[in-house]
Amino acid sequence: MRTLFHFPLCPNSRTVRLVLTERRLAFDPVVERLWEQRPEFLALNPAGDLPVLVEDNGFVVPSVYVINEYLDEAYNDRREISLLGHTLAERVEIRRIVSWFDTLFAREVSTRFINERVMKRLSGRGNPDAGALREAYATMKPLMRYVNELAETRGWLGGSFLSLADFVAAAHISCLDFIGDVNWRHVPALRDWYARMKSRPCFRQLLADRIVGITPPEHYTNLDF
Repeated sequence: MRTLFHFPLCPNSRTVRLVLTERRLAFDPVVERLWEQRPEFLALNPAGDLPVLVEDNGFVVPSVYVINEYLDEAYNDRREISLLGHTLAERVEIRRIVSWFDTLFAREVSTRFINERVMKRLSGRGNPDAGALREAYATMKPLMRYVNELAETRGWLGGSFLSLADFVAAAHISCLDFIGDVNWRHVPALRDWYARMKSRPCFRQLLADRIVGITPPEHYTNLDF
């Protein structure tokens, strides 16, 4: 069986877990603690980042961007809509939103919260920095409003159909929801979109994630919140 090296609260890892399960591609999830710098893992991916997919035949596919492109090319059933779209305009817009989340949103919001609230404690680097969290909250508000506008005006975030943009967004937002840093009252359209994503069978594995010492809010696993 193919293997996915991942970390439960890594948005990039969550994206690939969702996409693999949505495509009904079985995989063995292996938790990788990057701060341990295991030589065996670095041999698979010298960049040292997650996730990394290893196919049954030993073929290694590193990095969330490469994995998602690979899965779309290797396993897409052309009877169904590609998660990256079919027309040039669709593919550009989906990739734009994917890039927005994995660069701007990750840098300004998700990476900051996950680092301060989770990674510092797990890797023994001390307590959260209150100043860094205040900055992250301030930056988060306009970015979440933008995503809420997308959810208000479109069937799905990338357009009229479910796409990679939705899975990437759900991966980032689910991490923030796990640590209790989303005020859903301020983004009602986004909450409705997220409820639809949470209800998909591929999301069950994420809702079952647990990390020692961190208790997600009660609504985290509630499909009708």
